[in-house]
Amino acid sequence: MGDNELRLGINRYDHVQPLLDGRVGVKGYTIRHEDAPIVSEIFARTFAGDRYDVSELGLTFFLRALDRGDDRFVGIPVFPNRHFRHSSIWVNVDSGIEGPADLVGKTIGELAVYGHDAGIWPKGILSDEHGFRPETNRWLIGGPDWPMHMESWAPLKTPENVDARYAPEGKFLGPMLESGEIDALFSAIVPRCALDKSPRVTTLFADPQAAERDYYRRTGIFPIMHMVVIRREFLRRHPDAARAVFDAFTESADTTLAGYENGRTDHHMDVMVPWVSPLYEANRELLQAGHWKHGMKANRRTIDTFLRYAFEQGITDRRYACEDLFLDELLDT
Repeated sequence: MGDNELRLGINRYDHVQPLLDGRVGVKGYTIRHEDAPIVSEIFARTFAGDRYDVSELGLTFFLRALDRGDDRFVGIPVFPNRHFRHSSIWVNVDSGIEGPADLVGKTIGELAVYGHDAGIWPKGILSDEHGFRPETNRWLIGGPDWPMHMESWAPLKTPENVDARYAPEGKFLGPMLESGEIDALFSAIVPRCALDKSPRVTTLFADPQAAERDYYRRTGIFPIMHMVVIRREFLRRHPDAARAVFDAFTESADTTLAGYENGRTDHHMDVMVPWVSPLYEANRELLQAGHWKHGMKANRRTIDTFLRYAFEQGITDRRYACEDLFLDELLDT
């Protein structure tokens, strides 16, 4: 490996593509990129050894590492994965769940690990806005339609007052939801039964997108799932790397956004999704053109909210602050 080579593990998001295809570079470094069929594989590789110098990592998994005293990594305020999560909750139609208040006492499935990023966000939002209390539920952890087990690198950690356990061997949460073995499912991955429009399954919110847009109007929060981390050992050898990486991701996102903005003139004919232009215009009006911003100034409130949720839900041993996660020199970004 050349001294100026930077090994990067990250998914191929549209806002990262200019960095991956060479239109944008990391000043002073040559990128060697690697992705994975599913992003959790990148997380696992990050913890397994020294495969990456810079990598994408779920917020909850970084916090779990901090709790374990694993300080091999430090955060860069780049946020490659964001998603509103009202649309990530499904219920069985015979469960008696008509709205958030009906979740009390129900058996709920959660993807892969108790307290994954797309589990912490909806639990926190439901707690803030509907009085939801996860300790009243029985939680089953597993894969949606295939095995998904992270115990080797993300040990199951739950507060003492929460009943969370793995789903039975050979059982998957999607079929369990459809059959009524669980009442609801919180998952970043859409289960097959929902994709297939099963009449036995529906979303918790009748119009999830309307609920998400209303949430954004009221809070200004666009939930963050993943961050970027840099290996401290690499940073010791290359003290300029963190700023160079941050600048590159920022330029890459700006380049992608400029493409979408330019696409307004021809109805985004380079995108294979019909009617994407009206959706883009609606999003542009609500979110504003620069909604996908990296850096602390634009995202501190969102990160602080996630850190509060993680602590309130017993996922972290203490209430972390942004200063505990991110490199000091980038706190002013």
